[in-house]
This record gives sequence, C-alpha cells and structure tokens, in this order.
Amino acid sequence: MKRYTKWIFNLTLGVLTLSMASSCVDKLTFGSSFLEKDSGSTVTKDTVFGSAEYTEQYLNYLYSLQYYGLPYRNVTDQESSNIYVGKPSALTDLYVFTYTACGISGPYYSGTHTSSYGIRQDKFSYLNNNVWEAVRGCWLLMENIDAVPDLEEDRKAEMIAEAKCILATRYFDVFRHYGGVPIITSTFSGTDAEYSNPRGSVEETVEFMVNLLDEAAAVLSWNVETPASESGRWNKAAALAYKCRILQFAASPLFNDDEPYYAGETDNDAIWYGNYSSERWDDLLDACEEFFDALDANGEFYLQEASGTRPEDYRLAYRIGYADLESPEVLINTRVIDYDAFKSSYYVWHTWGDPLLSIHRGYSPTQEYMEMFPWSDGTPFDWDETESEGKLDEMFLTGNIDDDNIVLTRDPRLYEEIIVNGQPVSLDWTTGNMSGRMFESWIGGYDASTGPNTQTGSFATGYAPIKFLMGNDMLRQYVQWPCIRLSEMYLIYAEALCQTGNLSEAIEQVDIVRARVGMGGLADCNPDLNLTSDQDALLEEILRERCCELGMEDARFFDLIRYKRSDIFETQLHGLKMYRLEDGVERNVAWYGNDDDDYDFPSTYSYTKFELTNPTRYWWTAGFDSKWYLSPFPATEINKDYGLVQNPGW
Repeated sequence: MKRYTKWIFNLTLGVLTLSMASSCVDKLTFGSSFLEKDSGSTVTKDTVFGSAEYTEQYLNYLYSLQYYGLPYRNVTDQESSNIYVGKPSALTDLYVFTYTACGISGPYYSGTHTSSYGIRQDKFSYLNNNVWEAVRGCWLLMENIDAVPDLEEDRKAEMIAEAKCILATRYFDVFRHYGGVPIITSTFSGTDAEYSNPRGSVEETVEFMVNLLDEAAAVLSWNVETPASESGRWNKAAALAYKCRILQFAASPLFNDDEPYYAGETDNDAIWYGNYSSERWDDLLDACEEFFDALDANGEFYLQEASGTRPEDYRLAYRIGYADLESPEVLINTRVIDYDAFKSSYYVWHTWGDPLLSIHRGYSPTQEYMEMFPWSDGTPFDWDETESEGKLDEMFLTGNIDDDNIVLTRDPRLYEEIIVNGQPVSLDWTTGNMSGRMFESWIGGYDASTGPNTQTGSFATGYAPIKFLMGNDMLRQYVQWPCIRLSEMYLIYAEALCQTGNLSEAIEQVDIVRARVGMGGLADCNPDLNLTSDQDALLEEILRERCCELGMEDARFFDLIRYKRSDIFETQLHGLKMYRLEDGVERNVAWYGNDDDDYDFPSTYSYTKFELTNPTRYWWTAGFDSKWYLSPFPATEINKDYGLVQNPGW
C-alpha cells in the first residue's frame, strides 16, 4: 500500500511547526513540551490523538528529532548540527578542525573538556540533541494511538513501528557516546518529587534497542514507495540495517573484551559486558545474514552503478550513492529545511550545503587520509615508493582540463572526500564530465594561497573538504544525511565475517564495494598482506576501506572508539606543502587569473610534508587517557541524584 505523506520541517526560534502540504485545517505546533498550544487554540493530547491527520503530523514531528550529521546552523536544541560544536570526524586522523571557536577544536583539542561543560562544548550533548524529547514523544504516540478514531489498524501498527525505529536509533545516538543509559519505557516525565532511573547496563541497553528494531521490522514493509522529495520513512530494510550497526558496536572491544576500557572498573556493567564473548560477533553475523537474505528476496536497494568505465564515471556513481535523494542505496536518510539565504532576509551563513559559504569552515583533510586511498586500479598508494619512482606529480591526476585529457589516477572516492591539486571544480551529475577551472593547492595557488604555511583557511593542510560540498550542483539544496547506506552494510558484513574467521568471504564483501568504483579485488591488489590468512591485516584493511567509503559520515571516529585505538588518537598528523616549479624554479603564484600566458597549468612540483600544529592536540603530546572513549555525563544531571552514575575518569 503506497502512502505519500508530505512532511515539511520549518525550524523557527526553537519551535517546530509542522504542516501537511495538502491540509486545509489549522496547523498544530509542537515544541519542547511536545504539546504546546497554537496561538488562540486549545490543543491538547486529546486533540492530537483525536484525529488521524493530527496524529500523522505528530509522527512527522518525531521524525524531525532524529540525528542530522552535518553542521548547518547555530541552534542549541540540536547540538550535533551546530557549527560551533564540530563533527566527531575532526577528532580522528582524517581531518583537523581549524575553526577554533568550536567545541571540538576548543576543549577537546586542548584536553580541558570536563563534566561541567557548557553549551556547545561536548561533541554530543546528553541534554541538547532532542534525544529525550524524541524518547518521550515516541512513547506518547505509542500510548495514545489506539484512541485515534479514524486511523486504520494497519496504519496504527506501521506508525508504532516507525516510532520504535526512531526510539531505538535515538538511544543508539546516546549509547555510542556514553555507554549504558537509563531505559525509559513510558512517558515518564522526571518531575516527580522522588524518583529513581539508574543507568541500564550495556547488555540491557543493547537488548532494548535491538528488540525495538526487531518488533518494527516484523511490521514494516521492506521499502516505502515515495517520491524522492518525500523520502526518509523508516522501512524494514533500514530497521534490520540499524540492528546490524548496533550489534557491530556492541561486539567491538570497547564493550566486548577481557578487561574494561578503564582500569579498575570491572564491576561497572554500564561501560562493558564484563567479559569477551565470540558469540556477540556471531550475533552480528546472524543479523547481517538476515539483512542480506531479505535483500536477496526483496531487491529494490543496490549500489549505484557507473554509466561508463572512466574514473569520473565511478566517482559520479559514488556521489549519487551518498548524496542523491533518489539514491538506490540509502536505506534511511534525514534532512532539514531551513531558510534559504538567497530568498529570505535571514542570512543562513552556517549552511553546510552551500559551497560558497561553508568550504572554509575548518575541516581540512590530512596527509594521512590522502594516503589511505589506493591507485585507481586498487593497488595501494605508497608515498615513499611513488617518490622513489619519480611519480609524485601523477599522484592525483594527469593532463589538463583545457586539453580535455585529464585522467584521475587514484581511487575515484578520493575526489569526493578531498579536494586535491588540479581537480576540476565541477562534476556533471548527468554525464560525469568534469569542467571549470582546476583547483590550485600549491603555496601561492589560487585556492591554497598561504593556507598551508599558516595552517588556516580551506587548504590549511594542503587539502580541502568536498564531501557534501559539491559546487553549484548542490547550491541552495537541502542536503540529506545518509543515516545508513548499503555500502556500509557490505562493510559491516565483511567485518562480521572477518571476526568470525571467514576471511575469504569477508574479502568478497569488501570487493563488492570496491568494484562499484572500478577497483580490483582487495586480496589481488595486496598480495603481500596475506589477507586470506591474516585476520588482523584484513581487519585493518576493512577499517581503511571504511575511511575511503564513509568519510565525513561519522564512521571513523566510532571505529577508533570501538576498537580502542589510542595509538591512532595519539599519532601526530601531517599536511602537504606543494611548490609550483617552472623549469626547476619555484614560481609560487596563482595560475588562474594570471595575465602571464607563457605557462600552461603547472605539471611539476616539489613536495614537503609538515606537522600540523595549528591547532595542535593534547593527545599528541600528553597521550590518550582511556576516559576519552566515552563522554562525561553533565555534572548537573549527575547531581539530580536519580541514579545516573558518571563514566569513569570524569
């Protein structure tokens, strides 16, 4: 049964007003108290759940409370989307964050973060991300939906299932930052004179989330047939996929190990299971097989295929896969709609999706990240080897846009994650053709200017970000957050197979993802790594592949957390300074717009790696204290004395 429900979110002064596009009735307004009265009206719980239409609107409101992973505006009720907080990716080896007014580059980089943090100072605020509003709202709907008189029974069941998915995933948003949290099973308000609501254990929290998703998957259709403009509804595919993501996190060494991540906390079941069990990886493997069995039976979702065999064709396929609202591989997405900076008096200079405004917002890719991407055939990129062979000038591309002979020499995904020297500024969504001028990232170049010298600006590291920043193609569009994509599912499955000893089958799953961008098989391209027999080596390759496929989608930070990779958190990171050479002499001036016509676009450079110091990170010099694996609960919440126990070390 097709259901086309148009849902529009207008964020204004912290109050969310929802309206059905085709509705002629008065609008209902829901805010932080969930049932605010619209001006001049007498809206109550009975009003909301006395009408199928109003109940649908309320469910739409709950959708708006989901996680959206791109900074887009200065709001305090959804801090994960606040530009003054920063993305967790900036705490990894993939990016540095040079926007020093933000939480990530402030208390985190300096190592001064505490449990007494203020607004916008925690990478994921326990209180200011609409999590608990969503939790209470989901229970409110589930407790009252039976009273809706004009709602079909099958639709009631669907709406309950959708609410359970929202509830489970909002819990996971907190769980992966804090560990076990209080498990709320009704519209408990917390306003009683005396109450107790202690933290659930890791095991209890995982079971709670997984059970909700299992119950939802038993009701929901495999896919919800809606136009792209109305995408984002929970379906069975997304519910089963998120179950895999939860079990992947739970089975990882952070919680599933012989020792807790923080010494001396062996009895603290809110921060680990209390032991290591291989059965937790078996549970993940079973969940992955459940998902892929259903995929085989139902189809509909698939990796976006390239229309040709050029590297730019593969690059476009990858771009469509993560960014296009009609992507066949996005299992569930979230979106926000805000004021258009070009159509309203309110200038939204924070908008991530506007490349003219946001590319300079401080996320600069590192040299370490650039080197993770293989050559275009899938063989590994090795800096020392490339340098010794005199091929560094070919490490990004060959040719010139003016001569129409550009060849991208690296993994096509590189050019969707990192802006590199010589990369054309535009990629056509229809043809995959590249056009426009070429980015200049050398010292003195049109784009980099002195950025790598001062470690400021878009090219502070010698590289600039491009993920979700795709030039005029995305200008004034509202970018989807791909909550979970099919390519991630193949990589989760590969990890489950690797951890359960099925190395050859794990490689097959990775190869499906690599083939989409035209690269050869993982084992064939890395014969010296013995990937069919060395489990640790294969796991490292899976984690590297996740960086290349899921950059800027939060994956890397949580991979490092769940595998307790203090070694990577502590590693000094680097940038790259390029110097333009003409006849062997440095000529560090811009090419674009230069009146000197005696030179073609530069093709020869010298290169210097340099340590990143602006800003530096406390972990690089003082070491990584294991307390950082989980976030501190706010001290104000601990002091309410309802049973919330602080994470160790804070």
